[in-house]
Amino acid sequence: MKIAVIGSNMVDLISYINKMPVAGETVEAPNFSIGCGGKGANQAVAAAKYGADVLMMTKVGDDIFADNTIKNFDKLGIDTKYVEKVKGLSSGVAPIFVDESGQNRIIIVKGANKYLLPSDIDRASEELKKSSLIILQLEINLETVYYAINFGKKYNIPVLLNPAPATKDLDIEEACKCEFFVPNETELAILTDMPVNTDDEIKNAAKYLVNKGLKNVIVTMGSRGAMWVTKENCQYLKSFKVNAVDTSGAGDAFIGCFASCYVKNNDVMLSMKEASAFAALSVTKKGTQISYPTKDQVKEFLSKYNKE
Repeated sequence: MKIAVIGSNMVDLISYINKMPVAGETVEAPNFSIGCGGKGANQAVAAAKYGADVLMMTKVGDDIFADNTIKNFDKLGIDTKYVEKVKGLSSGVAPIFVDESGQNRIIIVKGANKYLLPSDIDRASEELKKSSLIILQLEINLETVYYAINFGKKYNIPVLLNPAPATKDLDIEEACKCEFFVPNETELAILTDMPVNTDDEIKNAAKYLVNKGLKNVIVTMGSRGAMWVTKENCQYLKSFKVNAVDTSGAGDAFIGCFASCYVKNNDVMLSMKEASAFAALSVTKKGTQISYPTKDQVKEFLSKYNKE
């Protein structure tokens, strides 16, 4: 079963800081690293590392970062026939600042990602029709996102939409055509204008979206766990307790692993549990994609966790 990820790639420029500078202040960061990232690419890598057959559709620039991004996909067995260079543009970059608690602040520069267009989906249509699931995020043009959603609808391919970065411009009617809608609690607050400080508030905000027509809303809540809300019920999954070093890419880790599990077992709660374990292990190491565990590591973690 193939998963198609239509979305972004970024080069992560990660600074590990003791404190965030205020306006006009210069502070020294003790460590810096460069890695492959971007929400679409992260989700593709997570799905591939968990055993899925993954097709990646994205655009890179013609700069020094592009070949490294493609090489990284190839190394992980991801199909790159629709990873294309855009002449005269930079690749997407994401300066990331990670503080001592592992929390992160991220700036994105879309670069070539802005040139992923509906026509690219048309050109790849025969390959995309073979997919069991399409994954989308919002680091590409909304026009392309909507086109991909309707492509999935037309060919009965379920779509998972991660509404990140969250924007009030998102057309919820279009999102309602998706099988899964997976925001974190911050994105949920932006999209609903509702408080999300408690589990009950998160449930109410998710129910608000369900009442608008969304089928399955899965809210990732970091160390607080995850919640699956439908018209019929609400199920809560506790988080796995780990020592968080860097939370960058944890939401993407969850989504990629969830997708990989779901296309094989069609079981939402089981897929959420394995995805939560995958994401938990990812935050115990620095970086985004390089922090993602293998399937064997997740199975071992779950086995030990269940015995405790």
